[in-house]
Order: sequence, then structure tokens, then C-alpha cells
Amino acid sequence: MSAVPRFEKAGKAERPTGRFRRMLDRLSSSQEDLECEELTEDSHASGCTRISECADRQIVKVTGTLRTVTLRPRAGVPALEAELFDGSAPLDVVWLGRRSIVGIEPGRKLIASGRISMSHGRRVLFNPKYELRPLGKE
Repeated sequence: MSAVPRFEKAGKAERPTGRFRRMLDRLSSSQEDLECEELTEDSHASGCTRISECADRQIVKVTGTLRTVTLRPRAGVPALEAELFDGSAPLDVVWLGRRSIVGIEPGRKLIASGRISMSHGRRVLFNPKYELRPLGKE
């Protein structure tokens, strides 16, 4: 009998997926890691593109949770900015000419679609079509 676990002998680089192992992984993971994993699974289940896979000038449909929402003028025009996070990368979502939008608040989940652009090394989505996720699913 060797000291090497069975799953390493079989050539798997991943951890075993037994119930006990998953429970131990969840207990030893940080809250942030668990939230990232949940957001990534939600993104995959809804058929959306992961933010980390979005390229400049690509038309995308993404989903995630709003981390921050701020009112910041751009070139003298009011702009509502929010940071959308899907567990893989952040995305700045900007609604030009808006001071507020009912339902757009930190912690809210939404699906947004539009054309990605890059601004100062960050992904930005201007005036996206969006769909707020129901509060009961959160």
C-alpha cells in the first residue's frame, strides 16, 4: 500500500469529488471564494459569457452581482456607474445621462448585454440592455 492517494495514481490533477471532500473544501474556503464560485456557476448556467473572456469591441451578454454603484459625471453629463462582478473579473457598466435607475443598487444581480470597450485598462459596457434578476433567487 503506497502513501499516494488513489486520485493521484489515476492521473487526475483535480481533487476527488466525494461528498466529504466537497464539505471540507467549503468549510476551508473563504466567503469570497465561495461567492466567486457561485457567481461563476450562475454565469455558466444562464448561458452568458464570462467577463474575463470578453474582448474589446465584442458584443456580449454577461451576468453578475453589482458591487458598487456611483454617480460620476462624464464630460459634464451625469453618468450612473456600477461595477458588475461575475466571479472571474469586474466590468464597469455605465448609463450616460442617468442619475439613478430604480433597482440598480449594490448587491443586486443582473444580466447586461451590449458592446464591450476598454477604458484605462478596464472593461466597460456603455448604456447596456439589462435585466434585473428577481430578488427571490438571491
